[in-house]
Amino acid sequence: MTNFLVIGGGTAGCIIARRLSENSAVSVILLEAGSSSYDMKVHDPKQWPFLAGSVIDWSFNTVPQFHTNSRIHSWPRGKVIGGSSSINAMAHVRGHRTDFDQWAQQGCYGWSYADLLPYFIHSETSSYSDSPYHGIDGPLHLIQPTVAHPLTECYLAAAENMGYPPIDEHNGAEMIGPTLNTLTIRKNQRLSISDAYLKPILPRKNLTILENCLVDQLLLDKHNRCIGASFIKDGSQEKIHADNGVVVCSGTVGSPQILLRSGIGPEKLLKHIGIPCRVNLAGVGSNLHDHCLGAGNIYYSKRTVPESEYQHSESLLYINCKTKTLRPDLVFACVTLPVITDQFPVPPIGSAYTLMYGVTSPKSRGSLTLQSSDPYVPPLIDPNYLNHENDRALFVEALDFVRELGGSPMFSEWRQREFLPNQAVSSIKDKRFFNEMAAYTHHHPVGTCQMGVDDNSVVSPELKVYGVANLFVSDASIIPNITTGPTNAAVVAIAEKSADLLLKQSPLSPIHL
Repeated sequence: MTNFLVIGGGTAGCIIARRLSENSAVSVILLEAGSSSYDMKVHDPKQWPFLAGSVIDWSFNTVPQFHTNSRIHSWPRGKVIGGSSSINAMAHVRGHRTDFDQWAQQGCYGWSYADLLPYFIHSETSSYSDSPYHGIDGPLHLIQPTVAHPLTECYLAAAENMGYPPIDEHNGAEMIGPTLNTLTIRKNQRLSISDAYLKPILPRKNLTILENCLVDQLLLDKHNRCIGASFIKDGSQEKIHADNGVVVCSGTVGSPQILLRSGIGPEKLLKHIGIPCRVNLAGVGSNLHDHCLGAGNIYYSKRTVPESEYQHSESLLYINCKTKTLRPDLVFACVTLPVITDQFPVPPIGSAYTLMYGVTSPKSRGSLTLQSSDPYVPPLIDPNYLNHENDRALFVEALDFVRELGGSPMFSEWRQREFLPNQAVSSIKDKRFFNEMAAYTHHHPVGTCQMGVDDNSVVSPELKVYGVANLFVSDASIIPNITTGPTNAAVVAIAEKSADLLLKQSPLSPIHL
């Protein structure tokens, strides 16, 4: 028996376990399907592209995606203490303030930008010590590159030449424009959320971490109160009970799976799989969406591209090409490697560089469903990439912009010729087809247990699962509309605030800037 059971040792789980265990009178058990033992390549920021498909990756795949030439997309997700923060590209971008204000406008009161800013600040130690947007004594140490890669310098100059002068950062007052990325790197090593939040407090006697534990289902009593979970460890079925709360932090893929296997979800789907429905909750597994990138606009280099000192992608450029508001709708990245889908041949490393592009607020929505009640059978993941015409049209806009950027005189000392799409791709039809072939995940899935107040919502603004007492979800799955930037930073703030809600503490006071 424990007070709190936290299921999933990814970003949210590590943070919540730390925060809950700060109270010595509260006992916490953290269950993780992976382990803390992993390949040392995790620590090397330059090795992140090669962690996909490794033993610390769940190695999920989507179903064929109609609007990306019926391709099956790989979906790397971290199966390790630290979760996807242990395998991601380490970019720390909060998103635009209107992302969070939209959540509040939809009924998720307490989740506006002003409400979450104190949690962003509380979580970090930043070099921006004189900025009201940043913290100086949080667990998560953040950096910006001190010396830009020569290609990144050309990229920044090209953006400025096109009317987008560099800004100081993407986590401050504005987001439109290019800047060097804020990164979760410390002393030339990846700083995962496990490194930042969990490792320093491992000696706490009221915190127990159980690794290699695959949660089968939640335990519900006859009143639909969650009293614990059953899990599989070393081939044996075990159970843990919790009296204060069970917090599911297994991510956009894992959290809805656990709810569904527990009989919480759409009654029709559960019946089809043979799972008795305990709580008919239509939204479980719906609203799945993800940032989709174009990989990409690739150029052969006149000379060998030097290795990045950081993680190969040191800068992002956000622009707004449609509404001209302060909220960007397109994002671009300069990558020192050739980044390419399996639809094209790959140039040797050092011979080419990539300008990637994507849509920040996709309208396409998909779903996650179960194939079986067996926890070892992977789910059916359908992000429905580029299903919405708005996304397809914006992808063409993005491709046109990035080719203009890549053709800038500022790249003349590096650019030999365009490899992809190549100059023959010029019509709208050809560009759309190229985008179908070049699109792939930006690794930011959200929404499958969305927070809200409508009939499709899974959790309340207090993160309580509707229809089940004592059960909470806190991770990227609760995000109702995706943030403009990479999602890990938003999950950090979500988890920090979740801990206050779970402990029934007053939230940090909003900060209006």
